[in-house]
Amino acid sequence: MAMNLTRRNFLKTASIAAASVPLSKVAAQAESGVVKTPLAAPGTFKNTQTAVGGVCEMCFWRCQLIGKIRDGRLIKLEGNPKSIDNGVSICARGNAGVKLLYDPDRLKYPLKNVGKRGAPKWQRISWEEALDTCGSKLKEIQEKHGAKGIAMFPHGSTATYPMGFLENVVGTHNVSEASFFQCRGIRDTAYMATIGLPPNEDVDMANAKVIFFIGNHLGENVHVSHLKRYLKGLENGAKLIVVDPRYSASAAKSDIWVQIRPGTDTAFMLAIMNYLIQNKKYNAEFIEAHGEGFDKMAEGIKEWTLEKAAKECDVPAEQIKEVAELLAANMPNVAIHPGRHVSWNGNDFQRQRALACLTGVLGAFGVKGGFVQPKGPKGLGKVGWPKGEKHEESLREMADVHHYSPPGTPTDLIRDTAITGKPYPIKGCVIWGQNPIQTIPNQEKTIKMLEQMDFVMCVDVMPTDITMYADILLPDTSYLERYDMIKSGTQWDFAEEHKQYIAPRMPLVAPGFERKESIWITNEIAKRMGYGDKIPVQSQEEAINKMLAGVELSIDKIKAEDGIHIQPGKDPYGEMEITVLFHNPELEENGYPPIPTYIPVERAPEGFMRLLYGRSPVHTFNRSQNNAWLMAENDSNPVWVNDKLAAKLGLKEGDTVSLINQDGVKSRTTTTVKVTPGIRQDSVYMYHGFGSMNPELTLGVGKGIDDCSLITKLAVDPETGAHGMRNNFVKLVKVS
Repeated sequence: MAMNLTRRNFLKTASIAAASVPLSKVAAQAESGVVKTPLAAPGTFKNTQTAVGGVCEMCFWRCQLIGKIRDGRLIKLEGNPKSIDNGVSICARGNAGVKLLYDPDRLKYPLKNVGKRGAPKWQRISWEEALDTCGSKLKEIQEKHGAKGIAMFPHGSTATYPMGFLENVVGTHNVSEASFFQCRGIRDTAYMATIGLPPNEDVDMANAKVIFFIGNHLGENVHVSHLKRYLKGLENGAKLIVVDPRYSASAAKSDIWVQIRPGTDTAFMLAIMNYLIQNKKYNAEFIEAHGEGFDKMAEGIKEWTLEKAAKECDVPAEQIKEVAELLAANMPNVAIHPGRHVSWNGNDFQRQRALACLTGVLGAFGVKGGFVQPKGPKGLGKVGWPKGEKHEESLREMADVHHYSPPGTPTDLIRDTAITGKPYPIKGCVIWGQNPIQTIPNQEKTIKMLEQMDFVMCVDVMPTDITMYADILLPDTSYLERYDMIKSGTQWDFAEEHKQYIAPRMPLVAPGFERKESIWITNEIAKRMGYGDKIPVQSQEEAINKMLAGVELSIDKIKAEDGIHIQPGKDPYGEMEITVLFHNPELEENGYPPIPTYIPVERAPEGFMRLLYGRSPVHTFNRSQNNAWLMAENDSNPVWVNDKLAAKLGLKEGDTVSLINQDGVKSRTTTTVKVTPGIRQDSVYMYHGFGSMNPELTLGVGKGIDDCSLITKLAVDPETGAHGMRNNFVKLVKVS
């Protein structure tokens, strides 16, 4: 049977003038009443107070912070000196949280769209009117179509509580998180189907003899504590293998760089495993104790010789052998990184299965330098809505597809159902902290889904592209203005002693204007829908204290400890209680390959290049595209073009180009060319998240190209229903 996962066990781990005005006008009028304290010059923090308890959310890594406050205004962010995670270090994005907090384009008041979706005209309304509208519209849809008539697209910690309300109390299955279906979900379910556990990034790079990255560009994602482990490993002498079609920041530090053809990673790993098995250079002792189906996998991958993989991957056979020999010579102390954003080509479940199996072939589980399970604090309580009955079957169950789906519903099942009305209508949409215009491929399909809705509500901090399609737009608090989650973890890999930490997010400043936090908003909507008796907590502060009570802590106690509670930790090393399913019979029962299997990808058509994307070191995709400090550092996404290809195309460094894809879709905006030998001729590369189309983002609108607008051809991973995001092809058109 297939996995049936919940998020919890999956992750473990007054009258107002009604004049219609543009949102930017509302923002400008509102900001004019703010008394602004000039930012201090570096090192001149006189007459300031230090606020503790900050937990960053400029990306999902959640470094612990302190804030320097003057006259009630945040003037600087720093890493919390007490942190055993990121320490005093924070990245450029973390520093720039100050500019997010005081961004004049931020949402400030509840707004009603009196124009059209996609071309909104915003009218400022009271919270009472906004909540009455949201509650009555959602209730009306529920009464007419059932809970299944509502869909939700959530993201981030602020969306957890409202997501629980819609799933557990209202009862809808139609929830799709980009963090699962366009990012990490494939990785987690593939590892669960292989070792019974979802991975995080807890590979012991600091103590590894070899670090192996395939489709991973550490140094550009800039997750601080993660990079510290990675750099410590390199300082300690670890060899680095990077498999990437582009000369990334990691490739620049590598001992071996494999410039692989995109989409052929699984073939590469099958050849490595076959070589190790045929030459008896695998960890037989570990496999005997922890493996199942090894012989079946060994037989099934025999065809993947070095020569066959070399032809498919377009890399030298000797280089594949060199990688295999280096891994074998240093096993089991090898860090096989599982990656993070792994939704690539529509064949990614099998690629992640291959990664997990390669780790097993080397016996690199539970050992120093390998895949470990650091033991974090236990006893933290849970706060959530009471679970009711979900009377309707989920779309995935009704279609009997994607049996290894992450929690929630695959995005395309929701979009297709909403557009066609089959097998049932979906007429209400709640979007909370997610920007589906830039997270989900084929923007036209997303817009069609929204156009047929009876009601769309958005809750966000900034006016992102998706907010243009809202009927009601609500202003959320930023991570610097609220309580909302607890970051906990452990220091285990290069500390003198193992320690654990508990760090709840606490506000560094009070919310400005009429921004409200998600528990208050959700509770008020719940009351209006008739569920007031099921409300579990009244505030974020109450929720945090309930969770901390399980470990005999409280907000006040942790404030007294400078915002972080630290306690003794446990040694994470030693034999892991896992079984590595090299051959998984359950997969076979559900109609999927039981051993890691390469599913070929299309080669670039004549005259086209595969469109690849990734992270800018100073941006978090689209979330930071209006940040003045970060845009000053990086305000566009030049397209990387191979130098030989550029010469053939008559392109030079800095030329202005637009892009057009295989379906004839042309980029709305332009960018410049970066000519480099550090990318294959069959591919181009650009940073993701640029090219915003919402004019209310006065700094980010139209800067660079929105790569997602060019991802119109869909590839869906059969096991999980998650999207492939790098399976489109483009031409470059020089702009005179």
